[in-house]
Amino acid sequence: MKKIYIALLLAFYGQSVSMFAQDVWKITADSIKLDNYYGITVANGMVGLVSSPEPLKLSQIVLGETYDVYGRGRVKNFLHGMNMMDVELRIDGTLVTFAKISNFSQTLDMRRGIFGGMFDYKSCVHVEYEYTALRHLPYSCLLSVTVIPHEDVELSVANVLSTHESLRESQESFHRVFNGKIPIDLSTSIAKSPTGKVELGSCAVFLFADSLLRPEIQHRMVRGVGIHTQEFCIHLQKGKPYRFSLVGTILSSTRNVDVRNEVERLTVYAAIEGEKVLWRKHLLAWDKLWESDICIEGDQQAQQDVHNMLYHVYAFLREGSGLSCSPMGLSGLGYNGHVFWDADSWVFPAVLLMHPELAKSMVEYRYRCLDAARHNAFIHGYRGAMYPWESADTGNENTQINSMYGAFEHHITGDVAIAVWQYYCVTQDLDWLREKGYPMLEAIATYWVSRSEQNEQGEYEIRNVIGADEWNVNALGGKNVNNNAYTNGVAKTSLEVACKAARLLELKPEPIWETVARKLLFSCMPNGVTAEHDTYKGEKTKQADVCLLAFPLRIITDKAQIKKDLEYYLQTVPKKKTPAMSKSVYSILYARLGDRERAFYYFEDSYLPNLNPPFRVVAEFDGGTNPYFITGAGGTLQTILFGFGGLDITDKGIIAGKGLLPSTWKSLMLKGIGKDKKTYLVK
Repeated sequence: MKKIYIALLLAFYGQSVSMFAQDVWKITADSIKLDNYYGITVANGMVGLVSSPEPLKLSQIVLGETYDVYGRGRVKNFLHGMNMMDVELRIDGTLVTFAKISNFSQTLDMRRGIFGGMFDYKSCVHVEYEYTALRHLPYSCLLSVTVIPHEDVELSVANVLSTHESLRESQESFHRVFNGKIPIDLSTSIAKSPTGKVELGSCAVFLFADSLLRPEIQHRMVRGVGIHTQEFCIHLQKGKPYRFSLVGTILSSTRNVDVRNEVERLTVYAAIEGEKVLWRKHLLAWDKLWESDICIEGDQQAQQDVHNMLYHVYAFLREGSGLSCSPMGLSGLGYNGHVFWDADSWVFPAVLLMHPELAKSMVEYRYRCLDAARHNAFIHGYRGAMYPWESADTGNENTQINSMYGAFEHHITGDVAIAVWQYYCVTQDLDWLREKGYPMLEAIATYWVSRSEQNEQGEYEIRNVIGADEWNVNALGGKNVNNNAYTNGVAKTSLEVACKAARLLELKPEPIWETVARKLLFSCMPNGVTAEHDTYKGEKTKQADVCLLAFPLRIITDKAQIKKDLEYYLQTVPKKKTPAMSKSVYSILYARLGDRERAFYYFEDSYLPNLNPPFRVVAEFDGGTNPYFITGAGGTLQTILFGFGGLDITDKGIIAGKGLLPSTWKSLMLKGIGKDKKTYLVK
């Protein structure tokens, strides 16, 4: 019966391929509905612009690493950004809106990191536009608009700058500076975060290709509190296209001491660079990113979807930023913008293989937060470093008090250690390991020794935790259990890699590290299946836990045991509303067990049921409405790299196994992998 069910689902997904396959680099929506629209994001690792179904509008702007304590749960939350990129058009005095246009389509160009749209207004005007968060300028954005009149018209353009109602002390200003004789008209907004601790600033300026035909800019304050506009009007002649651009910048006092002046300086800098130079440098930066790619031959829809996932991974991270990513990246304020194990365990491994320099920012975020992790261990009565379940800008715990996860979901500390070791393995950078990696590994190993307890049999136990499967349940119905399989697994691995790192650096590891690693308790149920925790009795599971002992931890290596655990726990997972990541692990394990059909089934099941229109944005689970879920995308990318592609991260670096392709794929090419940018081909 199971085989029939799988076959039917595969057949459905096969139909989906023929129904929806498009250009593998572009996703186009030509049937846009206001009531069923999930925006897509263009981002540069610091700023995210989320699309709107309204033409020339954004649904929101997300500025990374900008938090304040407000609203939800007395913890830090991503702040609402300031929108300086919205544009309104009036044709012969009539405002152009969604309801008044036709032939409207929008396109995400993943290859170039650009979002665009086109539409007709009546029969008199055709409009095309493109915007992006500039890849080479971390805080700046660019919009270019071309208006093609089919008859003489009066065009009025307004750039609407708005400050979210959650921000306070909004100030709006407009002033002119000169580049020689060419005026640069700056519209600027400044505001404070809800507590007043963070200052935000945004600024925008119009650019015109022909400065001699530059229209006069008017500034208006009539829109209400926190909203102002800069506007111009121009007469267009039939058949003569007209083009203008808008440069915008947004930043905060999180990294900038002088927000008002710096946001205007950066906007002037971009304006003087000019539209052509900005687009050229942006495209060159994306060309560099796409030197690392996953190329699928024989499945156009899978190729487009994988490009979509890779695009978002690249868009949500930035080299040299020292930032990690939240489960929703820069696509919104979901999960308060906090950093979880999602970043270290699900996104990081795929990023590490494709772009180690992006992955470096993620582990250096954890290094920057090491002192906060030490303090977290101290206040809980432990030694070493205890990383928080939810982390924001400072690395302190930011889990809401009505959730028990922050106090007890301790596997996150081991997840950090594994990411640190994986970074060394792929880069073989001993200097980095000595300076930043080993201090984290040593502190984490010290924590696990402090956290574990020796029982009467001489074994070590880790008691009173919430596991990776957050549906763990104890005898009293609570979430806290003893000896959760995955928690003990990451503790064991953390201690082992700390020993390896010490020896590489010609240091002497603490003898207790090896003792605890060797004697940590793992138990089996009477049927021979690895127990999820001491009192597990076959309850429903939310996501992979025991199966993670086989991958990525490789604590369980016997194929018969892997298969036994896998098939047992698959029966405990509900078909609906379970996170995407588990399906990715199942796919990898089945690929490594040689089961092509099931590996492909769980690859598709890890994301296809979770897609939302019109841009196939990935949500956390089927029916979810919180895209873009970069955690799920990271897991699906791992199915290709570590499952179908056969790659492995070892102490000596990346190695390539045989790999196992889905039957419908002709070949798989993994380009630009690792620090040496190697290419691997699987046929």
